[in-house]
Amino acid sequence: MLEYLTLIFKSVFSENMIFATFLGMCSYLAVSKKVSTAIGLGAAVIFVQTLTVPMNWMLNQYILKEGALAWLGEEYASYDLSFLTYILFIATVATMVQLVEIIVEKFSPSLYNSLGIFLPLIAVNCAILGGSLFMQSREETIHTFGLSVAYGVSSGLGWAIAILALAAIREKIRYSHVPAPLRGLGITFITTGLMAIGFMSFGGMLTGGSSKKEEPKKETTVQQEVKTDKLANNTKDLSNDFSK
Repeated sequence: MLEYLTLIFKSVFSENMIFATFLGMCSYLAVSKKVSTAIGLGAAVIFVQTLTVPMNWMLNQYILKEGALAWLGEEYASYDLSFLTYILFIATVATMVQLVEIIVEKFSPSLYNSLGIFLPLIAVNCAILGGSLFMQSREETIHTFGLSVAYGVSSGLGWAIAILALAAIREKIRYSHVPAPLRGLGITFITTGLMAIGFMSFGGMLTGGSSKKEEPKKETTVQQEVKTDKLANNTKDLSNDFSK
Protein backbone atom coordinates (compact mmCIF):
# COMPACT_ATOMS: atom_id res chain seq x y z
CA MET A 1 0.00 0.00 0.00
CA LEU A 2 2.86 2.36 0.82
CA GLU A 3 4.28 1.71 -2.65
CA TYR A 4 1.05 2.95 -4.24
CA LEU A 5 0.82 6.02 -2.00
CA THR A 6 4.43 7.00 -2.69
CA LEU A 7 3.94 6.65 -6.45
CA ILE A 8 0.71 8.67 -6.40
CA PHE A 9 2.19 11.41 -4.22
CA LYS A 10 5.26 11.74 -6.43
CA SER A 11 3.23 11.80 -9.65
CA VAL A 12 0.84 14.48 -8.40
CA PHE A 13 3.28 16.77 -6.60
CA SER A 14 7.07 16.37 -6.68
CA GLU A 15 7.19 14.78 -10.17
CA ASN A 16 4.27 16.70 -11.66
CA MET A 17 4.16 16.52 -15.47
CA ILE A 18 3.92 20.30 -15.82
CA PHE A 19 6.17 21.57 -13.05
CA ALA A 20 8.90 18.91 -13.03
CA THR A 21 9.25 18.06 -16.73
CA PHE A 22 7.28 20.90 -18.43
CA LEU A 23 5.32 18.48 -20.63
CA GLY A 24 2.04 19.64 -22.17
CA MET A 25 2.85 23.33 -21.81
CA CYS A 26 1.12 24.41 -25.05
CA SER A 27 -2.40 23.41 -24.01
CA TYR A 28 -1.58 24.26 -20.38
CA LEU A 29 -0.96 27.91 -21.31
CA ALA A 30 -3.66 28.21 -23.98
CA VAL A 31 -6.64 26.62 -22.19
CA SER A 32 -5.98 27.99 -18.68
CA LYS A 33 -7.82 31.28 -19.19
CA LYS A 34 -11.10 29.99 -17.72
CA VAL A 35 -11.66 27.54 -14.87
CA SER A 36 -14.58 25.83 -16.61
CA THR A 37 -12.49 25.07 -19.70
CA ALA A 38 -9.53 23.94 -17.58
CA ILE A 39 -11.74 21.50 -15.69
CA GLY A 40 -12.97 19.97 -18.94
CA LEU A 41 -9.51 19.55 -20.44
CA GLY A 42 -8.11 18.29 -17.14
CA ALA A 43 -10.82 15.63 -16.91
CA ALA A 44 -10.09 14.60 -20.51
CA VAL A 45 -6.36 14.25 -19.76
CA ILE A 46 -7.08 12.16 -16.64
CA PHE A 47 -9.37 9.88 -18.66
CA VAL A 48 -6.85 9.42 -21.47
CA GLN A 49 -3.92 8.84 -19.10
CA THR A 50 -5.91 6.34 -17.03
CA LEU A 51 -6.58 4.25 -20.14
CA THR A 52 -3.38 4.66 -22.16
CA VAL A 53 -0.75 4.06 -19.46
CA PRO A 54 -2.08 0.61 -18.39
CA MET A 55 -2.72 -0.37 -22.02
CA ASN A 56 0.81 0.62 -23.01
CA TRP A 57 2.15 -1.20 -19.94
CA MET A 58 0.55 -4.42 -21.21
CA LEU A 59 1.89 -3.78 -24.72
CA ASN A 60 5.38 -3.32 -23.30
CA GLN A 61 5.21 -6.37 -21.03
CA TYR A 62 3.68 -8.86 -23.46
CA ILE A 63 4.73 -7.64 -26.93
CA LEU A 64 7.46 -4.99 -27.10
CA LYS A 65 10.32 -5.61 -24.72
CA GLU A 66 12.95 -8.28 -25.23
CA GLY A 67 11.61 -11.72 -24.31
CA ALA A 68 8.03 -10.45 -23.99
CA LEU A 69 6.78 -12.90 -26.64
CA ALA A 70 7.91 -15.93 -24.65
CA TRP A 71 4.27 -16.68 -23.87
CA LEU A 72 3.82 -17.62 -27.56
CA GLY A 73 6.54 -20.27 -27.37
CA GLU A 74 10.25 -20.74 -26.79
CA GLU A 75 11.08 -19.88 -30.42
CA TYR A 76 9.76 -16.33 -29.83
CA ALA A 77 11.61 -15.71 -26.55
CA SER A 78 14.54 -13.98 -28.23
CA TYR A 79 12.40 -11.49 -30.18
CA ASP A 80 12.81 -7.80 -29.34
CA LEU A 81 10.15 -5.46 -30.74
CA SER A 82 11.10 -2.40 -28.68
CA PHE A 83 11.75 -0.45 -31.92
CA LEU A 84 7.95 -0.34 -32.33
CA THR A 85 7.44 1.42 -28.98
CA TYR A 86 6.71 4.91 -30.28
CA ILE A 87 4.43 3.71 -33.08
CA LEU A 88 2.26 1.54 -30.84
CA PHE A 89 2.19 4.00 -27.95
CA ILE A 90 1.10 6.87 -30.22
CA ALA A 91 -1.52 4.65 -31.87
CA THR A 92 -2.96 3.79 -28.45
CA VAL A 93 -3.03 7.45 -27.41
CA ALA A 94 -4.67 8.54 -30.68
CA THR A 95 -7.37 5.87 -30.32
CA MET A 96 -8.23 6.94 -26.78
CA VAL A 97 -8.30 10.62 -27.75
CA GLN A 98 -10.75 9.90 -30.54
CA LEU A 99 -12.93 8.08 -28.01
CA VAL A 100 -12.80 11.08 -25.64
CA GLU A 101 -13.62 13.46 -28.48
CA ILE A 102 -16.70 11.45 -29.45
CA ILE A 103 -17.93 11.28 -25.83
CA VAL A 104 -17.42 15.02 -25.16
CA GLU A 105 -19.09 16.03 -28.42
CA LYS A 106 -22.05 13.78 -27.66
CA PHE A 107 -22.70 14.73 -24.02
CA SER A 108 -21.26 18.27 -23.73
CA PRO A 109 -21.31 20.23 -27.01
CA SER A 110 -20.56 23.51 -25.21
CA LEU A 111 -17.36 22.09 -23.66
CA TYR A 112 -16.45 20.58 -27.03
CA ASN A 113 -16.76 24.00 -28.68
CA SER A 114 -14.83 25.79 -25.91
CA LEU A 115 -11.93 23.34 -26.08
CA GLY A 116 -11.80 23.71 -29.85
CA ILE A 117 -8.67 22.40 -31.53
CA PHE A 118 -6.99 21.51 -28.22
CA LEU A 119 -9.16 18.44 -27.64
CA PRO A 120 -7.95 16.50 -30.72
CA LEU A 121 -4.46 17.87 -30.04
CA ILE A 122 -4.35 15.76 -26.87
CA ALA A 123 -3.26 12.99 -29.24
CA VAL A 124 0.04 14.83 -29.74
CA ASN A 125 0.22 16.22 -26.20
CA CYS A 126 3.70 15.33 -25.00
CA ALA A 127 2.38 14.84 -21.45
CA ILE A 128 0.22 11.91 -22.60
CA LEU A 129 3.02 10.16 -24.48
CA GLY A 130 5.47 11.15 -21.74
CA GLY A 131 3.38 9.32 -19.15
CA SER A 132 3.67 6.06 -21.09
CA LEU A 133 7.40 6.53 -21.74
CA PHE A 134 8.08 7.34 -18.08
CA MET A 135 6.14 4.22 -17.14
CA GLN A 136 8.32 2.16 -19.46
CA SER A 137 11.57 3.67 -18.15
CA ARG A 138 10.54 3.03 -14.52
CA GLU A 139 9.96 -0.72 -14.81
CA GLU A 140 11.54 -1.34 -11.42
CA THR A 141 9.05 1.02 -9.75
CA ILE A 142 5.98 0.40 -11.93
CA HIS A 143 6.25 -3.37 -12.19
CA THR A 144 2.58 -4.40 -11.91
CA PHE A 145 -0.62 -3.60 -13.77
CA GLY A 146 -2.11 -2.01 -10.63
CA LEU A 147 0.85 0.36 -10.29
CA SER A 148 0.51 1.34 -13.94
CA VAL A 149 -3.16 2.23 -13.35
CA ALA A 150 -2.21 4.24 -10.26
CA TYR A 151 0.49 6.06 -12.21
CA GLY A 152 -1.86 6.82 -15.09
CA VAL A 153 -4.52 8.27 -12.79
CA SER A 154 -2.10 10.25 -10.61
CA SER A 155 -0.04 11.69 -13.48
CA GLY A 156 -3.23 12.84 -15.21
CA LEU A 157 -4.55 14.20 -11.91
CA GLY A 158 -1.33 16.14 -11.34
CA TRP A 159 -1.62 17.73 -14.78
CA ALA A 160 -5.29 18.58 -14.17
CA ILE A 161 -4.52 20.16 -10.78
CA ALA A 162 -1.78 22.27 -12.36
CA ILE A 163 -3.96 23.68 -15.15
CA LEU A 164 -6.91 24.20 -12.80
CA ALA A 165 -4.76 26.11 -10.30
CA LEU A 166 -3.30 28.30 -13.02
CA ALA A 167 -6.75 29.01 -14.47
CA ALA A 168 -8.03 30.12 -11.05
CA ILE A 169 -5.02 32.40 -10.57
CA ARG A 170 -5.32 33.90 -14.06
CA GLU A 171 -8.98 34.73 -13.46
CA LYS A 172 -7.96 36.65 -10.32
CA ILE A 173 -5.01 38.32 -12.05
CA ARG A 174 -7.38 39.67 -14.68
CA TYR A 175 -8.75 42.09 -12.06
CA SER A 176 -5.31 42.94 -10.64
CA HIS A 177 -2.88 45.66 -11.61
CA VAL A 178 -0.12 43.96 -13.57
CA PRO A 179 2.70 46.03 -15.14
CA ALA A 180 2.21 46.35 -18.89
CA PRO A 181 5.38 44.44 -19.90
CA LEU A 182 4.29 41.42 -17.82
CA ARG A 183 0.69 41.17 -18.97
CA GLY A 184 -0.32 37.97 -20.73
CA LEU A 185 2.25 35.19 -20.95
CA GLY A 186 4.85 37.12 -18.94
CA ILE A 187 2.99 36.98 -15.63
CA THR A 188 1.75 33.48 -16.53
CA PHE A 189 5.30 32.13 -16.80
CA ILE A 190 6.28 33.80 -13.52
CA THR A 191 3.24 32.28 -11.82
CA THR A 192 4.05 28.86 -13.27
CA GLY A 193 7.62 29.07 -11.98
CA LEU A 194 6.47 29.95 -8.47
CA MET A 195 3.91 27.12 -8.52
CA ALA A 196 6.64 24.73 -9.67
CA ILE A 197 8.80 25.68 -6.68
CA GLY A 198 5.83 25.08 -4.37
CA PHE A 199 5.05 21.67 -5.86
CA MET A 200 8.68 20.56 -5.82
CA SER A 201 8.89 21.35 -2.12
CA PHE A 202 6.52 18.45 -1.43
CA GLY A 203 9.39 16.12 -2.30
CA GLY A 204 10.84 16.79 1.14
CA MET A 205 7.90 14.96 2.71
CA LEU A 206 9.17 11.71 1.17
CA THR A 207 12.77 12.12 2.33
CA GLY A 208 12.51 13.96 5.64
CA GLY A 209 13.59 12.06 8.74
CA SER A 210 15.10 9.19 6.81
CA SER A 211 18.73 10.19 7.30
CA LYS A 212 20.87 7.65 9.11
CA LYS A 213 24.24 7.99 10.77
CA GLU A 214 26.98 7.00 8.42
CA GLU A 215 28.80 3.89 9.53
CA PRO A 216 32.61 4.10 9.53
CA LYS A 217 34.01 2.68 6.34
CA LYS A 218 35.72 -0.65 6.77
CA GLU A 219 39.18 -1.06 5.44
CA THR A 220 39.32 -3.09 2.33
CA THR A 221 41.10 -6.43 2.16
CA VAL A 222 43.83 -4.99 -0.05
CA GLN A 223 44.62 -2.22 2.45
CA GLN A 224 44.75 -4.75 5.28
CA GLU A 225 47.17 -6.93 3.32
CA VAL A 226 49.43 -3.95 2.61
CA LYS A 227 49.52 -3.02 6.31
CA THR A 228 50.27 -6.65 7.24
CA ASP A 229 53.17 -6.77 4.78
CA LYS A 230 54.61 -3.49 6.13
CA LEU A 231 54.36 -4.78 9.70
CA ALA A 232 56.11 -8.03 8.74
CA ASN A 233 58.94 -6.12 7.02
CA ASN A 234 59.39 -3.80 10.00
CA THR A 235 59.55 -6.79 12.36
CA LYS A 236 62.14 -8.50 10.15
CA ASP A 237 64.29 -5.34 10.11
CA LEU A 238 64.14 -5.06 13.89
CA SER A 239 65.15 -8.69 14.33
CA ASN A 240 68.11 -8.19 11.97
CA ASP A 241 69.23 -5.13 13.96
CA PHE A 242 69.13 -7.03 17.24
CA SER A 243 71.06 -9.98 15.78
CA LYS A 244 73.85 -7.60 14.74
